[in-house]
This record gives sequence, C-alpha cells and structure tokens, in this order.
Amino acid sequence: MKCLECHTDIREHIATNRGFHAQVVVKNSTGKACVSCHSEHNGLDFSLIHWEPSFQAFDHNKTGYPLEGGHARLSCKQCHTAEHIPAPERHNIIVKDLNRTFLGLARDCLSCHVDEHFSQLSKDCSSCHTFTDWKSVPKFNHAKAKYALTGAHERVACQKCHVRVEGPRPYVKYRGLPFSNCTSCHTDPHKGAFSATCQSCHNTVAWKQVRMAGKFDHTKTTFPLLGKHGEVACEKCHFQGDFKKPVAHSKCTDCHTPDPHRGQFSQRPKRGECAECHDVNGWKPSLFTVAMHATTKYALTGKHAAVACAKCHLPKGVDTVFKIAQTSCASCHVDAHQGQFAGPPHKNRCEDCHTVQTFHSVRITLVDHEKTRFPLRGAHAATPCMECHKPDSAIFPPGSVKYRFDDRTCTACHADPHRGQFAERMAKRRADGSTLGCESCHTVSTWKELNGFDHSTTSFQLLGAHRAVACSGCHFPANLGTTLREANFKAAPHECKACHEDAHGGQFSKGKGISDCAKCHNNLKWRPSLFDHEKDATFSLRGAHQQVPCAQCHKLLRNIEGTQILFYKPTPRECSACHASAL
Repeated sequence: MKCLECHTDIREHIATNRGFHAQVVVKNSTGKACVSCHSEHNGLDFSLIHWEPSFQAFDHNKTGYPLEGGHARLSCKQCHTAEHIPAPERHNIIVKDLNRTFLGLARDCLSCHVDEHFSQLSKDCSSCHTFTDWKSVPKFNHAKAKYALTGAHERVACQKCHVRVEGPRPYVKYRGLPFSNCTSCHTDPHKGAFSATCQSCHNTVAWKQVRMAGKFDHTKTTFPLLGKHGEVACEKCHFQGDFKKPVAHSKCTDCHTPDPHRGQFSQRPKRGECAECHDVNGWKPSLFTVAMHATTKYALTGKHAAVACAKCHLPKGVDTVFKIAQTSCASCHVDAHQGQFAGPPHKNRCEDCHTVQTFHSVRITLVDHEKTRFPLRGAHAATPCMECHKPDSAIFPPGSVKYRFDDRTCTACHADPHRGQFAERMAKRRADGSTLGCESCHTVSTWKELNGFDHSTTSFQLLGAHRAVACSGCHFPANLGTTLREANFKAAPHECKACHEDAHGGQFSKGKGISDCAKCHNNLKWRPSLFDHEKDATFSLRGAHQQVPCAQCHKLLRNIEGTQILFYKPTPRECSACHASAL
C-alpha cells in the first residue's frame, strides 16, 4: 500500500494492531484499500474522510473501543482533542493540527480523566467503576483489600471510613488508613477497662452480641453470672459501658430497686434479702416453702399447707400483700354461719369448733353443748347434729345452716302430736320463767314414759285396775284408721261403756244405752260382784239363800249376736223352779 510509505503513523498502528485502521485493513479478510474512505490529495481544506453512511452514524465498535454508558453520550470532539493525545504519540502523528485527527488516543482512563484517587489505587479504573455510573463501584471487592468487611461493617457507607482530604484539589483517602485495632476507628466505650482486643468479647455482626461465654469469663470476677443473670445485657449493670467503675453486688437490692414487696419482709431475720425466697434461676416460682412459713406468725398446717400462695396473697404486682395484719379465719374466709357466733363466748373464733384439717369435722362435744342455752340430755344426746341444725333459706343464703334458736321449746323442732289438747298445760311456766312445754308430761329420755303427768289432777282419777291400763287403752284416735299420735286425750269419755263392752247384753241399762256398772263392780277388779241383793233386787236373800252361789239360780243363757250371755232377768221366784226334787 503506497499510502503507508508516507503515512507512517498509520502504518505503525496497523503493524501494532492498534486502532480502527488495523481493524479494517488487517482483520478484514478482503483488505480494505485506503481510497475506499479517503480521497487523493486535494489541498488543505478538502474533506479527508469519506464517511459511510455518515459522520454521525459511524460505528465506533470498529475501532476496537466500543462506546458504553456515559461515553456513548459524548461528542467525538470531547475526546478527540490534542490534549488527550499522549506526548509520545504526538510525535508520531504527521498531522500538524492534532485537534483535527482521530489518531493517537490511548485507551486507559487516565489519558482523558483526572486521577481522582491521586495514584492511591490502580490505574485501571474499570476494576472498580463502570461506564454507567462513576459513584457506584460494583466491581470493587473489599474482601481482596487488606481489610475485609464483615458483619455490620458491610453496611457502613464508604465515606464513614474513607474521609475527604481537603486541599487545593480535595480527594478521598483510600490508602494508609489504620485498621489493626478497632480503636483506630471506634472510641473505647470501656475507657481502658479491658486490655484485650475488642474481638475478645464482640464481633462485627453486632456490638451488643457479646460473646461472653466464649470470650469473657465473668466467673473470674467477684460476681459470677449464674441463671438469669447470664442473660442480662452488660450495660444493664455497667452503665455507659464503664467497666472500670465497681458495681455494688453484695445484696440483690444493689441492682434491683425499688423493693417490689415494699419492705414487708424487712423485719425478718434476713432483713428482706431476696435470696430467702428467690434465686438467680428465676423470680418465679418462689422458694418459700410451707416449712419456712412456720417461721412467720402464721404456720401453715392441715388444709392450709395445700393452699396456693395466691389464694391468700392476691396477686396485685407491687401491691401484693404478704404481711397480712389479721390472722383470724375471717381474714380470708367468709363467715359460713352468717354471724350466728359473733357474740360471746365464741366471738367468731372458728377454731373453737373447727380445725385446719377439715371444716366439716366439728370439734364440739356434748360437754361443749352444755355451755349453750340448750344442753343435750337423754335422747337428744344421741341425735345427729344435722337433725336439728339444717339449712334455713328463709333467713340465710342457700346452704347456710341455722345454729342459734331463739325458740327452744319442744315444738320448735317437734310437731305437736296432741294437736293443742295440752296447750294450757304446756304454757305453764317454771320458776325461771320458761314454759314447761312437752316436759309437763314427757322427758328428754323417752317419749313413751310420762314422767311428769299426774292423772289424779284430771277429772278422771285412775284407781285400781285402771292404773295398770296403757294410756292407749283409753286414749285412742276417734278414727281407728289414723295413727295413735292423733289420740283423743282431753275429750276422752268417762263412762265405762266408752272403753268396756256391756258383758250383760243391756240387761241393766238405765235408758239410752247407759248402764250403772258401779252398782255391781268397781275399778279394783271385776269379780266378785258388789251387787246388793237386798237393795237392788226384788227377791230378798234370806237364810240359806245367802250362801247359795249366784250361778245356782241364774242359769238363763241367751245368744246375742253369736255370744252366749248369762241373763239375770227374768229369774223365777217360785221354790219349785230351784227345789223341784225336794218337793
């Protein structure tokens, strides 16, 4: 190619395989001749290059240097200027006006751009930057630097460490930064309390994640961290990271204030020291046992030993009351007896009758009942308590049992089986003013024995055989179909026939069915008859007749309703009626 004999600068580019001409002449298999783009010499002012298809549409990729990112937006003249041509290249270019040539540009960034880093870093800007954006450095890998970024360091903005150096031409400092110790960048929050490096306790993931177990051994201090203390952040005790300042730890309240129990345990032997009830494994559950409760003013025995603490000490946070002023049963328990024992002698002292073992097993005995207004005597002593003391929903809440009775008469518990027949008698009073009631006749030992009733004070005195007759023999119900409890006492008839059948079949009736039994009999015994033959018969017994038995003369038998009855009337008066054989 004759052109290259003169254009030595182009020849050198082709020979060294640099630039556009090397691409179109050497790498193009057809070998493009110079005249395909250039015209022969036509003076200084002619257009040297024939652009196809146009100057603006030139494909810069053919130069071997594609225009990317921000480069693609630049005009040709912004790069192809004399000032961007390196000095050695200027001597090789034949063109006098270097501002009119496209030759001589180097491909390294610094041939056009000022070195912003003042030779601190590689001249190959593309190792960190891209043509798209100068400020983002996606290609930079800090791990390849002398100080790899890990943990929270990865999230730190570059300018936090790489500071701007002011001067005639400010720049960012990338080299010569100290990094052998954390304190090169960070102030020592512990103020020299620890001689070891920060990595002994901390890591780059997070400052507060202290590797105490693996690094700092708190057991070597005067306060080993045990239980929940091992979970407490350092700054909770070491304020503002000051580890040199001693932390008081002789007692719990050195750190744990205020006292959550508000001094309720200050009078105990250990003066309210927390360790008496709690340990470092947790505030709850309390270590205060039933046995330890015995050291208080109220030992837990019986059922109380099984009661949960919160049943008496109601949970109210710092307002929870542990030191209970009252220790009577009523301090915790509702009065099940509705104030019935509020007065003397008990004055609501539950322990007079109950124990802490069980509420339902009552400790009151017959001797104790003697102290009440109703001593238990006789059959009452064998009566179960609940027979008298029953729930009374009329005056008490459901389930409450009545124990105090204003009315202590028999009829307060027992129904009157006599239906008021002895009301007047029962209303009589003793010397102390109390009414006799049923005890006017009965006793508490037995109902059937009438200890106090005197029949002679009635209108029908019991004499003779009547004294041996059972009460029910005379006093029976008007209606035989009812029970003996409805027996008629006050209106019992006095006539013999009311209790006795007429053995004589009405022979001696005085009219209206009334017989005068007393003419022949008395209440001592039925036989012998007291009949006076001289007064009451029309046949006087004289002489030998006085010695004859009644049956010798009175032999007339008649059948009355199936019963053979001896009839005394009529009896013949003729001698032949009895003495026929002698005549």
